[in-house]
Amino acid sequence: MRFIETPIAGAKLIEINPIRDDRGYFARNYCRKEFAEHGLNVHIEQSNLGFNSKSGTLRGMHFQTTPHEEAKLVGCARGSVFDVVLDLRPGSPTFKSWHAVELNAENGSLLYIPEGCAHGYQALEDDTMITYNTSAPYTPNSASGVRWDDPAFGIEWPLSPTVMSDADKNWPDFRA
Repeated sequence: MRFIETPIAGAKLIEINPIRDDRGYFARNYCRKEFAEHGLNVHIEQSNLGFNSKSGTLRGMHFQTTPHEEAKLVGCARGSVFDVVLDLRPGSPTFKSWHAVELNAENGSLLYIPEGCAHGYQALEDDTMITYNTSAPYTPNSASGVRWDDPAFGIEWPLSPTVMSDADKNWPDFRA
């Protein structure tokens, strides 16, 4: 695996090292020892799938509040997504900054999102599936978010949203 710094402090793009043959390929996408050597939270408490039937589906921007903050390790098992990390840590040098990568089934790359950052994504193809592991279990009373189009961040989504939950459409304006 190759760990690549992103413009967001603590967030990393992780490229797999596929071993290919006529069957396809095999690659590791998690190794506790390697993640720890790169200073990443290695604890996986929960593993999730997200399926999006329509291109343009937008989910986010989600995070969990104290004391249930979570790190996420996100990949795309089918199709492709525009995956966004947004730094909401007031003491961070990249506070209120965002960064996006395309994750897809072909490249097998992963995005590591540290605690205190919001996460969201937009499906770029129909029938897209993401996988993500979290360092803390989902806790409904700590679930929160910021609006996908909040001018405080200026996230530049590649497509006009086609499907979105009412909750994601109606998160309040960000207040530092």
